[in-house]
Amino acid sequence: MNIRLYNARILTMEEGRDLFRGEIWIKNDRIAYVGAIEEIEEEGPGLPHIKWDYELDCENNLLMPGFKNAHTHSGMTFLRSYADDLPLSEWLTKKVFPYEEKLSTGDIYEFTRLAIMEYVTSGITSIFDMYLSPDAIAEACRDTGMRCVLCGNVNDHTSSPEKMADEYERLNSFNPLITYRLGIHAEYTCSKELIDSVCSVVHRYKAPFYCHLSETRDEVEDCRKRYGLTPARYLDEVGLFEYGGGVFHGVHLTEEEMDILAMRDVSVITNPGSNLKLASGIAPVAKLAEKGINLAIGTDGAASNNALDMFREMYLVSTLSKIRENDAASFDATKVIKMATWGGAQAMGLRDANVLATGKYADIIMIDMHQPNMQPENNIVKNIVYSGSKKNVKMTMIGGKILYAEGRYNIGESPERIYENCNRIAERILA
Repeated sequence: MNIRLYNARILTMEEGRDLFRGEIWIKNDRIAYVGAIEEIEEEGPGLPHIKWDYELDCENNLLMPGFKNAHTHSGMTFLRSYADDLPLSEWLTKKVFPYEEKLSTGDIYEFTRLAIMEYVTSGITSIFDMYLSPDAIAEACRDTGMRCVLCGNVNDHTSSPEKMADEYERLNSFNPLITYRLGIHAEYTCSKELIDSVCSVVHRYKAPFYCHLSETRDEVEDCRKRYGLTPARYLDEVGLFEYGGGVFHGVHLTEEEMDILAMRDVSVITNPGSNLKLASGIAPVAKLAEKGINLAIGTDGAASNNALDMFREMYLVSTLSKIRENDAASFDATKVIKMATWGGAQAMGLRDANVLATGKYADIIMIDMHQPNMQPENNIVKNIVYSGSKKNVKMTMIGGKILYAEGRYNIGESPERIYENCNRIAERILA
């Protein structure tokens, strides 16, 4: 299918390329051409004649790469606004784990579809999902058209190194929208023997490794008591970061741990909304950036954040850094936009979905500039971070398919049916 998006302003997120006016051509799931108006006019008749299947006048709105939600638990939408206002340990043991045991794979499929609806309204075109039943998540993403990177969730109660290895081989060839990365839930939910077994799998595939890490002070201190080491140093010493990877949260990292992550090319995915709500703390993003560590942004799940809104997360990344460092200039909005797009793609291994350029996936969003919160246009990028909202998402396209536009969904099912299914399941589980 040949698609032409014209009369647009374009932010490709390529290094050194500023915002410009032009158009994007798409062939099937890839970008075939990105050009400024001047380039198109100069080449004129020299450009190939294309029979367009669909042409969209963007009306001078902004096209940019979709946001990458680099850490989430989509199936946890069933606990939205149910497990609130509790300390993390009590939240997990009394409100999360007991009810998760009641979830079926079909339940997770439905709640993942609900999350996907929220993602596309927020301009999110890729998710890094760690949750129970990765097969159900993969099927939900395939059926709706969401690009998804699945993350292993091995711990003492769920999954196993052998099951993770099987998922790694199966799901990396399941569908072009789906990839899979090796991982554990966290150091504190895995025995030493289990971590050693996971390390063997990582080395067998020579693959990057991911996990929750240093989310709370208690987590760090408990690891010190067990092994005499902080979590990042312990996991590095057993060999889990030898092939890079990423850590989720990274709120309480020591200077030594930051140096380890930088040396091992390990990304840090910050989750400011969730960390605030659970009183976990504020990640040192400015310091991490100084160390040259790749940074990305995640919403975490709807049980710990409630909203799966990338605009809110972007705002919090910048403003919380200013508070943490006591410096209003500590983290510029342009860095935040890079985290939400290029940085997320880097952390997730999505090298073909990081920028808008020829040959890359057509994962594109349109930002509505004809709304008061986007005016005046003193600085469009900073408007997106500091005053933007989900209401500005006019279109979300993934792999050349428009999943959301002008308030309407194209995900293979009616919103009302998904809402009905999810409410029925939630009533059953939480009764």
